[in-house]
Amino acid sequence: MHYLCTQQEVPEGEARGFEFGPKSVVAVRRDGQLYTYLNWCPHLGIELNFMPDEFLDMDKQFLTCVNHGALFEIETGQCLSGPCEGQPLTALRHEVRGEEVWVELKDPPV
Repeated sequence: MHYLCTQQEVPEGEARGFEFGPKSVVAVRRDGQLYTYLNWCPHLGIELNFMPDEFLDMDKQFLTCVNHGALFEIETGQCLSGPCEGQPLTALRHEVRGEEVWVELKDPPV
């Protein structure tokens, strides 16, 4: 497990990106739940964002890939629209230890 952040670093309704060498993680909080995904688009095999911490659509209802506008359900990572429809983001197992969030990194699917 790798230290990701403190719980306060991912406020309700927001998403944050974290770098681990060549791997990038997106953490998003909705309704008090934290979700962690590999920052990797299943369609293009590149990061979802261009700008730091810009992962959510304008209404903050979905994770989005800025490269082609794909929308991903926050709770499941499932692509709901766009060229990768039906393909999910890679979910990462995480643990909350007090105020700290730890994440288990994995490689993107091939």
